Amino acid sequence: MGLTTSLLMASALPASAQSTVDEGADLASRFTFAVLPDTQFYSRYSAEQFQPRYGTDPFATQTQWIAENADALRIPFTAHVGDVVDRASVEAEWQAADNAMKNLEAAGASYSILTGNHDVLDSNDALVDTDYDLTAEPFLRWFGTERAAADPSYQGSDPTGFSRYHVFEAEGQEFMVLTLPWRVSDATLAWADSVMAEHPTLPVILTSHEVLNVEADGATPRETDYGLMLWDKLIAGNDQIFLTFNGHFHGASRLTKINDFGHEVHEVLIDYQMAYEGGNGYLGLLEFDLTNGQINAQTASPWVVSKPQETLTSYDQPFLEGAQQQYSIDIDFAERFAGFNPTFGEGTTPDEPSLTQRARDILLDGFEGPDPISTELPGDERDFVEAEGTVAHWRFNGLDGVVDADTVIEDVAGDNDLRRVNPASTDAVGAEWGDVAVESADVHGFSSDGAAVCFADSSATRYSYLSTAPDAVVNDVDLSDGYTIETFVKLDDDWNAAQNGWSKALVRTGNRSWTEMPPSRWDYTASPTALGISNLREFQYSSLSADAAKGDRVNWSGEIMTGSWSHVAIVNDPETQTTTMYVDGAPVLRNAVDTVGMTWNEGMPWILGADWVDDAARNGWHGCIGETRIIDRATTPADWLTQRADLSGLQVSSAPSGVLPAGTESVTFSGTGLPGADIDVAMSAPAADTAVAAVTSTPSAAAVVDANGRWTLTLTGLSAGSYDAQVTQSLGARASDPVTAQFSIAAIVEPTPTPIPTAPGEGGGSGSDSGNGSAGTAEGALPATGLDQGLLMSLLALGGALLAVGATIAVRARRRMRG
Repeated sequence: MGLTTSLLMASALPASAQSTVDEGADLASRFTFAVLPDTQFYSRYSAEQFQPRYGTDPFATQTQWIAENADALRIPFTAHVGDVVDRASVEAEWQAADNAMKNLEAAGASYSILTGNHDVLDSNDALVDTDYDLTAEPFLRWFGTERAAADPSYQGSDPTGFSRYHVFEAEGQEFMVLTLPWRVSDATLAWADSVMAEHPTLPVILTSHEVLNVEADGATPRETDYGLMLWDKLIAGNDQIFLTFNGHFHGASRLTKINDFGHEVHEVLIDYQMAYEGGNGYLGLLEFDLTNGQINAQTASPWVVSKPQETLTSYDQPFLEGAQQQYSIDIDFAERFAGFNPTFGEGTTPDEPSLTQRARDILLDGFEGPDPISTELPGDERDFVEAEGTVAHWRFNGLDGVVDADTVIEDVAGDNDLRRVNPASTDAVGAEWGDVAVESADVHGFSSDGAAVCFADSSATRYSYLSTAPDAVVNDVDLSDGYTIETFVKLDDDWNAAQNGWSKALVRTGNRSWTEMPPSRWDYTASPTALGISNLREFQYSSLSADAAKGDRVNWSGEIMTGSWSHVAIVNDPETQTTTMYVDGAPVLRNAVDTVGMTWNEGMPWILGADWVDDAARNGWHGCIGETRIIDRATTPADWLTQRADLSGLQVSSAPSGVLPAGTESVTFSGTGLPGADIDVAMSAPAADTAVAAVTSTPSAAAVVDANGRWTLTLTGLSAGSYDAQVTQSLGARASDPVTAQFSIAAIVEPTPTPIPTAPGEGGGSGSDSGNGSAGTAEGALPATGLDQGLLMSLLALGGALLAVGATIAVRARRRMRG
C-alpha cells in the first residue's frame, strides 16, 4: 500500500484535541534524536508553490523548529535520511535545501546528511558511489566534507566524501551516527568497518537511504535485496550497530533482527513524501530514555501548526498516531552495549520529565484545526461506498487464474463488462493468453474487492488489455459536468524504465487529432484521456477537457515505488475548473487547472492494461490493476472506494420484550439496515440472572437485509429464562454497534398431586381431633381434602405470583389441583 496506505491506516490526533500521552511522574535521563525523512518535494516546490502560498516551505520550517526547540527537547543531533532534492541537476532545489539546513548551522545544532537516489546524477543500481564523477556531483558541491567539518560532531569521511561519521554526546554518553550513500561500494563498507573498529566502545546509529521497505498493508516490514546486503556485509557482524534509519520507500515500518552476537538491531523506515503537500512537514522525534530503557518515537509536523488557520484542511494533523508513527522500543542500553562498552550508564542528569509530552505540548499550544480523515480496513468484498452517479465499476472478486476469451470482468454498476482482447488480433509481439491472470493473494489493503488483474511480461511491444464492448454505454458517457475516476494499481518489482516507461493502466481510447485540439508535437495522435506511469515512475494523468481547443491538461505524482499498491483518484471539478490527482488519499502537488469535463471520440471503448496511440494498442502495463470505477461527478474522499459502507443505520422496529408466555419456543425480530448486510441476533442470559443458570445453549440466528433495506428473522429453540438479545449488522469482519433487546419466558409450574381422601379410621387415622385435621367442619368452612394447610397456602401464594406473569399458567394449575 505504500505511504498513504500507512497514513490512511494511521489515526491522527484531532487537531484541536489535547495531548493524550501520559507524561508520567518519573524523572529520567532523556534526550531526543530527530530524523528528517525525504525532503525532495519541499526543495522542488519551495519557490514555485510553498513560498508564494505560505512565505516559507516545510523543509525550512522543520529545521527552524528543531533549532528553536533543541534545548527544550534536548536534541543533540538530527539525521537526514536522503533525497534532499528531487532533481539533482536543478540548482534551485539545492538552494532551497541549503537555506533549510542553514537554520541548524546557525543555531549550532549538529546534523548528518546523505544522498538518496534523487541526489545523484545517475541513480542506476548498477553504479556504486566509487563509480561517480565526484567533481560533477551537486551533493558534494552543496554539502561536501568541508561544510560538514564545520560541525563539531563531524569526525571524518570515506575517500568519496559521500559517507561520513559523526559523534555526539548526550547525557554523558557518546553515540556514533554512521551515514552511507545511495548504493554503497565494498570499499566504502570496508571503510565503515574500520571506523567502528577505531571507536570500539561507541553505540552506532546507521543511516542510509535504503534499508527497509514496507508491505502492501502499510505496516508490515519488508526486507529488500539491498538492505539484506547491508545486513550481511555490515550490520550483523558489528554489534555496535543497534539502530538504523532509512527513507526512500513511501510509508513507515519497523523490523527487529538478531545480529551475530544474539542482540537486537532495530531497523526503522520513515518517509512521507507521498503524503499531503509532499510530506506535510512530518519528522521523527525519538526520545531516548536511558533510565527506563526505552526509545519513545512519535511523528510530528511543525509545518502543520505553522500554517495560517484559513489554509488548514483535514489532512493537516500535527501528529500521526498509528502503530508505526508512535511507538516504544524496549532496550536496556547498558545490557545491550555491555559487549563493547561495559561502562555505559544510565545518564548523568536523571531529572527530566517526558520529552515526548513536552514536544506535544509545544506543538499543540494554541493550535486548532479540523478533524482528520480516517478509514477502516474492509470487512469483506461488499464493504464499499455506493457512489451516486457511478457509470461503471469493474471488480475481479470471484475470478481466479488466467483471463481467457470466456472470462467476463463484471461491471457491477451496469452493463459495461470487460473482456480480454485476443492477443492474436493485436500487434503485440509474443503475447500469450497466460500473460494475464486474476490474483487475490496481494491487493491494496483498502480495496474491498479482494482481487486484481495482473499483466506479466509486458513491455512496449508485448502487451495485453481488457476492453469494453463496442456498444457499451460507458463508451459514450458524457462527463462534461465533471467526473471521478478511481483505480488501484501496482508496478511489478522488476519494472524498469526502458521496458515499461510511459505505459498506461486505464485509457479512454480514441485519437486526439479527431478533436478540436490544436496540432501538437507531443501526443497529438494519442487517446483523449489516459492514466499511466512515466519513465521516472511518476503517475501521469493526461486528458483533454470538454473544450479540446485548450489542449492537453496533465497531472503528475511523485516517484512511485515498485511492488507497492496505490489508490489513484482523479477528480474533475467544474466549480473550481481543476483536475486533481490523489494518490492514496493525498492530492499531488502538480495538478491541472482551467479544465472542465472530458472530450471523447464516439464509439471508442475504455481499456485496462495498455496504451492506445495511432489507433492501436501499445505499451502494456507491467503490474496489476484492481477494482476501477468511473463516476459522472466530482466527489470527495467520503465517496471513494477506500471508505467503508455505513453500518450505523441499523434499526430494530420489532422485537420481543417483557415476559413471554410459558412454552414460547421462538421469537421474531425485524427492522431496517444496509441492503446486502448480514443481520445477526445473538442471545445470552444476563450475568446476574441465576434463574436461567440451567440454560446451556444460547441460540442465534442470521438474515440478510433485502434490496429495500428490510430484514426479518426468527430465533427458535428457546426455553424458559431471561435473555439479552444483541442485534448487529455486518459486512464480514466489520460489524455495527449492537442494538439490544431484553425479554424473558415464563416457566411452566407443575402442581403437587392431590392425595386421595380416606374414610375415618382408614389409613391409620385415629378419628380424633388430633393429627392432620378435624373429622368435621364448621359451617362455611372448606371441606376436608387431605391437603396440608401450609402447602395449600404456599400454592395460593404461588398462584398469585403466577397471575403476574401469566394467567394461563395459574388457571391451568388450579384446574389440575381440582381435577
